[in-house]
Amino acid sequence: MGKLRAAFYSLTGCQGEYLTILGMEDILLDLLSLVDIAEFKLASSKEYDGKVDIAFVEGSVSTERDLEYIKRIRGNSKILVALGDCAVWGGTQASTSGQDPKELMRSVYKTEKNLYGFLGEHKGIPEVVPVDYEIQGCPIEGKEFARVLIDLVRDVKPELPDYPVCIECKVREIPCLIVERGLPCLGPITVAGCDARCPSYNTACIGCRGPIRDEANVAGELEMLLRKGYDRERILNLMSLFGARYKGLRSLIEGGKS
Repeated sequence: MGKLRAAFYSLTGCQGEYLTILGMEDILLDLLSLVDIAEFKLASSKEYDGKVDIAFVEGSVSTERDLEYIKRIRGNSKILVALGDCAVWGGTQASTSGQDPKELMRSVYKTEKNLYGFLGEHKGIPEVVPVDYEIQGCPIEGKEFARVLIDLVRDVKPELPDYPVCIECKVREIPCLIVERGLPCLGPITVAGCDARCPSYNTACIGCRGPIRDEANVAGELEMLLRKGYDRERILNLMSLFGARYKGLRSLIEGGKS
């Protein structure tokens, strides 16, 4: 059998995930040699609109073009991998969820006209089409991408973390920044995979890996930080930076408005 055919597509995003991959100079050539690359926009101007075995997609679904494009990609791919927070959760731009689209256009482009086919909100790919695997992060961890690609080539189901950054802190024996220093750390609700990089430098986790899918206890985190004396709006804004479209968080925000 020949190599699997893989493609790297982009929706509305900064392509930081692909920059991370291209920055893996020590193993990049060996890694990408495992598959036939049909398209990789940040690395080549070559475009491909046919069938692929694996489609990696970064960016949020924000425009009519994105919506049509991701549906076509899904139809043309055996395996679809959402790459990065924009693709999984809508990204930092999703923090505008619920705002008036005309006001957004006016604040950015000085016009209320709907430019570029803006959908009025920024969605993660799983809200639009079925996704097989999600690699979270802003940007992703290169080593995690490498493991997933190797597993897919070997026809092995990738194992992705489904536990919080707090577990990595415990493993590394890092003192809890909430308990010891009273910092607004989002480690309890953020998916692991970064080896607790920020807490290891005594810096509170800001949730850049994104929420734990269906397991993030945002209500408990909110209550705990409120007891620490933090303002409710500040906490919700912090949680919304990378997880605005997480259903548990959205219900808290909407509940506070009622």
